[in-house]
Amino acid sequence: MKAAALAYKPVGLLLGVAGGAAAGALFRQSWKLVTHGDDAPEATDKDRAWREILLAAAVQGAIFAVVKATVARGGAHVVERVTGRWPQ
Repeated sequence: MKAAALAYKPVGLLLGVAGGAAAGALFRQSWKLVTHGDDAPEATDKDRAWREILLAAAVQGAIFAVVKATVARGGAHVVERVTGRWPQ
């Protein structure tokens, strides 16, 4: 059990970094597609409405959560294949 947990730590860390970068890129592209080219608003952008700011934050959070879960689950499957045990 310890081997699987130890094997998962570096794999999980690397996948987390890659997943975060992928989620950020996916969010930016999704936002531009939905808004026809506008960049996602920053929370402190005075010229953007509350609705737009909060919608962007909700969409970004959802994308990051799905990517994080997908990456973590995939990494656990890889560790299980390599070590024969599910990381905990």
